[in-house]
Amino acid sequence: MNRANQQPADLNSDLTILKGIGEKTAGLFRQCGIETVGDLLTSFPRSYDRYEDPVTIAELSPGETAAVAGTIKGPVRMGRNRKLAVTSTMLADLTGTVNVVWFRIPYISKTIRSGQAVILRGSCQNTRRGLTLSQPEIFTDPSKYSLKLHSMQPVYRRTGGLSNQAFIKAVREALPLFDQIVDPIDPELLKRYQLMPLSNALKILHFPEEDEAYIEARNRLCFDEFLEFILKLRLFRSDSAERKDAPVIRSGKRVDKLIGSLPYQLTSGQRHALDDISADLASGTAMSRLIQGDVGCGKTIVALLALLSAVDSGCQGALMAPTQVLALQHYETIRSLFDRYHIDCDVDLLTGDTKASTRNEIYRKMADGTPQIFIGTQTLIQQKASFANIGLVVTDEQHRFGVRQRLRFAEKGSGQYAPHILVMSATPIPRTLGMIMYGDLSISLINELPQGRLPIKNAVMNTQDRNRVIRFIEKQIANGHQVYCICPLVEESESLDAEAVTTYVETLKDSFEHPVSVGMLHGRMAGSDKEKILSDFSDGKLDILVSTTVVEVGINVPNATVMMIENADRFGLAQLHQLRGRIGRGSDQSYCIFLTSKTDPKVVDRLNVIGHCNDGFKIAEEDMKMRGPGDLFGMRQSGFMDFTIGDIFQDHAVLEKASDAADRILMESPDLSAEKYRLLKKKIDSSNDGLLTMTERTL
Repeated sequence: MNRANQQPADLNSDLTILKGIGEKTAGLFRQCGIETVGDLLTSFPRSYDRYEDPVTIAELSPGETAAVAGTIKGPVRMGRNRKLAVTSTMLADLTGTVNVVWFRIPYISKTIRSGQAVILRGSCQNTRRGLTLSQPEIFTDPSKYSLKLHSMQPVYRRTGGLSNQAFIKAVREALPLFDQIVDPIDPELLKRYQLMPLSNALKILHFPEEDEAYIEARNRLCFDEFLEFILKLRLFRSDSAERKDAPVIRSGKRVDKLIGSLPYQLTSGQRHALDDISADLASGTAMSRLIQGDVGCGKTIVALLALLSAVDSGCQGALMAPTQVLALQHYETIRSLFDRYHIDCDVDLLTGDTKASTRNEIYRKMADGTPQIFIGTQTLIQQKASFANIGLVVTDEQHRFGVRQRLRFAEKGSGQYAPHILVMSATPIPRTLGMIMYGDLSISLINELPQGRLPIKNAVMNTQDRNRVIRFIEKQIANGHQVYCICPLVEESESLDAEAVTTYVETLKDSFEHPVSVGMLHGRMAGSDKEKILSDFSDGKLDILVSTTVVEVGINVPNATVMMIENADRFGLAQLHQLRGRIGRGSDQSYCIFLTSKTDPKVVDRLNVIGHCNDGFKIAEEDMKMRGPGDLFGMRQSGFMDFTIGDIFQDHAVLEKASDAADRILMESPDLSAEKYRLLKKKIDSSNDGLLTMTERTL
């Protein structure tokens, strides 16, 4: 491109307007969804790498990322480990030696040599060989490390072939254009809620220099994100204020037969929830109700009984899950129940992988109004899925779906009728936050677990005790059980996700005295590969599943009795509880081990909350109380909804502030038509429903 003939750059300019970005690099950015300079400036870092002073080898702690100044001792060896290229050596200083290993980087052997003084910065782990630095960054010139010392280096989400440094360079080239960003928030509101201007906040978020300024900038972006979400929610609720007529649904012979056939009694919480739902279904007015309950409390059987009520009343029922894996699991569970207890009801599964011939047959049944249950993913709300007689729609894991998706299902009703809507969530959130996040729904709470479930035994342990944990896991595997290992390394690595998980898997395998079969799961895998790994784990072909938080929801493997969570201090308590919900699903005793290298009493006390408690709602309350500014750096502590910046637990004060602002704005201008809210309305209208869609996290 001839830059001399270019128009002046603005936020809508193609990235090639920036120095150093050609068509090839711009193509890599496009793979990340970044088309323009404006897209680039609003693509926030996913975390920050904080470069601290080098420590001695004696000060290294397993589980920590640290820099060490020393001398390469002995040869730099090349080899292979289970088909992976491995480079290894030793680093020495006056306090001792440490093993060093790199996977899949064979050129390292030409970068360093024995006797060379270097600074290595990497993740420290305990392996069979002892303390080991894995995949360390190499600094042969100390001054290069000094340039990064005490800084917060942004780490961006990116695709293969696009380095983090290239991303940083592009943002720096675009710095002069930050001032073109127009603030959609009225100056009066900025002053009332003590918010910094948007352009300043964006600059600081990309390149923070002080912690206080970073926190203030982050709060501004959280406020914007929460405000847009709440305004959309309130506007939707206002549009839907006039309740629509819905078919009258009452339970019949199928419901009675299933309840009478179950080998257990419904808990009082399940019965109360079913009573609430039954009253709504029989009212003739469209239901909008949430069943909220802890993991394993039995929400699904309540939803199934409601769906059977629809079929008993001559209507169709649908259950939408956020992932193909979870939809398939629901399908197989329901089919198994119906076959075992001879319940006369057809069930069909519709996902993105459904064969064309089967898909067309399912569409025909939908259009014919055949009274039955349809289970699927978001394929159920696509245009071709035309229900002639839909009476009840259930969405599972509500925080993975949004209000707009529920509206699209509501539009599937026939004639003058809208379907009843029932949503489920196992994410326990405090009541104050629930009133904001679920403002358009009535809530039924199931607050007890079915009889016969053994409480999970928990242990908060330091990474120095890792060998004890590994020996315990070996015994569980020897007894025929399986293990989840949750690894947040994928969220902090400079490498590609796949390489980071692979590195961890190899390190883990080396920790066992006997061979174990290990599978890995991460967000960059193809859907078919994920399903194959989960299927192998479910079928007992794998001893250990190493995964990121993609297993947080819906995976049911009763034979898995142990979960080991690495760097547990990096997660929110609510998310740790969600992860723990993957075990304790069989009749055997289950164990959850929270590993941390931290010795800070505040960190230990926080983890002890979940170590001593299995009640998700109590944990959620404590989670909200205990998170603070110290949790804001590095990995975002998720646990509920995929906001880009905000976390409703960690940022609950900002969420409440945004809710108050939304009330003020709508009181003054119910449809946002006032001139002072024009830009805010434009931003909300052009957001492609992203804030309300909250689609699945790539599982």
